[in-house]
Amino acid sequence: MADSWVNSAERIGADLHLELSGSGGRRAALIRALREAVRGGRLAPGTRLPPYRSLAADLGVARNTVADAYAELVAEGWLTARQGSGTRVADRTAPPGAPARVPKKAPPRARGPRHDLRQGTPDASSFPRAAWLASYRRALQQAPNEAFGPGDPAGRVELREALAAYLARARGVRTEPGRIVICSGFAHALRLLFPHVLRGSLAVESYGLGFHRELLAAAPVRTVPLPVDEDGAQVGELRRERAVLLTPAHQFPTGGPLHPARRAALIDWARARGGVILEDDYDGEFRYDRKPVGAVQGLDSERVIHIGSVSKSLSPAVRLGWMVLPERYVDAVLAVKGEREAWASALDQLTLADFIVSGSYDRHVRRMRQRYRGRRDRLVAALAAQAPHIEVTGIAAGLHAVLRLPPGTEQSTVKAAVWQGVALDGLAEFRHPEAVTAAPDGLVVGYATPAEHAYGAALDALCGVLPPG
Repeated sequence: MADSWVNSAERIGADLHLELSGSGGRRAALIRALREAVRGGRLAPGTRLPPYRSLAADLGVARNTVADAYAELVAEGWLTARQGSGTRVADRTAPPGAPARVPKKAPPRARGPRHDLRQGTPDASSFPRAAWLASYRRALQQAPNEAFGPGDPAGRVELREALAAYLARARGVRTEPGRIVICSGFAHALRLLFPHVLRGSLAVESYGLGFHRELLAAAPVRTVPLPVDEDGAQVGELRRERAVLLTPAHQFPTGGPLHPARRAALIDWARARGGVILEDDYDGEFRYDRKPVGAVQGLDSERVIHIGSVSKSLSPAVRLGWMVLPERYVDAVLAVKGEREAWASALDQLTLADFIVSGSYDRHVRRMRQRYRGRRDRLVAALAAQAPHIEVTGIAAGLHAVLRLPPGTEQSTVKAAVWQGVALDGLAEFRHPEAVTAAPDGLVVGYATPAEHAYGAALDALCGVLPPG
């Protein structure tokens, strides 16, 4: 007999796949199929089977055939039948008389660090579950039918409208929904831009994420490092490049914002050279000591590609980001995006749109800004008390700080941290391999990841591995 799909979802919420084959009548074939499904684990203990009338109709057999098969398997101990609860797979999944199977122990998981002070990860326990769920429910209830179809490669218009308003208000971005393209984050944005939309070498800051440099190198794109100091990237060093990638709100990882004079010089360079500025709005919303630094895009919307995401403000698990594009790049980016597989979930987009419009996003960012500022202050206080010779920089914004170390001590300090179960990064990990300026020793210490109850112990462990004064 051919395979049969038993669809009784409206009754039991599940589908069954039964292969009725072999010698004998249909009753014998059904008994063998059900017995094999239980023995093989496809029907787990406690699974409710379809009422025999429904199963008989789906299989095209007589009701008595199914009833007799159920009764036989109940008698053998494979199934149980109780008034009001239907027929279910028995808890004892081994054949009667067979020795019980002893489940194999899962292999032990590798132990992670006792204290995670790596940069770049927000406090996972602070994800606004209740507010996000409320937005999801509203978005699902209010979603038009076409939202469940193929969709628009630019992204849901509801999210693009919400972002246009939010970015104008909170970041000083000048745009309209038609110039926003939704993506899955900053790395996805780079993959969309290079090498099909933007070509040639790209100037980058001499300190940044190695992952981004590797992604660009695979494009392939040659990256040319720009020196950085306390005022951000030294944009006066731009030469033949026609594009530059910067983190102007909070240079990653050293921490300084791009000085206003350098912002103006950067725009002058782009206009004179016909260049384009890629603005990674890293940590733009988490500034603690003064009002947030506005986006460079607000100075010239036709020379800047503004890129942002919710990986730090909400969670990296919410794979949503955006590009605010000059008009001339919109069609080219959409042509590259093209494939439906590269689109972000429409339901996630609608949820984020509601999350922003309802004010939940602003409330969450304000709450987390206060929490992270408290974490930063505790880090600074612990260092002042236990390691006053260590200079702390880059603390005006973001989720990490840079600890300046005595010359020649970075490598040994990182090794000592590993031995003590403290996960952190050395500053050298972020240095461009072609950078020619001096390489100071330092640590990049994230203060967002540890649980609140474990943060004090993490700070003590950190201070314990620092070189003496």
